[in-house]
Amino acid sequence: MYIHDISKDTLTTEVYPGDPKTVVTPLRSMDDEECNLSQISMCVHAGTHIDAPLHFCPDGKGITDLRLNTFYGKCTVITVKGVLTGEDMDKLLPYCRKRILFRGNGDTYLSHSAAIVLAQSRVVLVGTDAESIAPPFDEVKTHRELGRAEIAVLENLNLSGVDDGEYDLCAFPIKLGGLEAAPCRAILFEQEKGLN
Repeated sequence: MYIHDISKDTLTTEVYPGDPKTVVTPLRSMDDEECNLSQISMCVHAGTHIDAPLHFCPDGKGITDLRLNTFYGKCTVITVKGVLTGEDMDKLLPYCRKRILFRGNGDTYLSHSAAIVLAQSRVVLVGTDAESIAPPFDEVKTHRELGRAEIAVLENLNLSGVDDGEYDLCAFPIKLGGLEAAPCRAILFEQEKGLN
């Protein structure tokens, strides 16, 4: 089995425009004390993270209210670029698992119409290697549609080292009760080809 780390480093990844920068403050150092100790200040949407419905839906579920099996299971990685429409999603869905990761070198987004199609499907999680699943001109409608359908959103992935196809995804969010998002370590497991 091959293991692919598809997370970006939270400390070095650019934050979404307008979000606070991630800051690490050393509190103790082994240069003059018995241990190293650091403090981190960050937005919960920094680096690779999961958006819960609460991000854009006032009555939506928070990150710890989502079922854990949402973040583990079969997924499909697809390379596409641009803003996907509902028509695009209708064509792609028959070839996809319940978790879909879109690779487009940071340039793949879901339109509102694509989110509507996904909301009517069996999909439980969508991910992208872009900073956001929604295009900059339509952040609210896309996120809100996905949120109402309780589809988790996995953003800011690093999919450069994996091929299109099927994998097992493991992307559990940090337990931050009541919040609208949380960082995660996203991993893909790939079965080796050949004789079993």
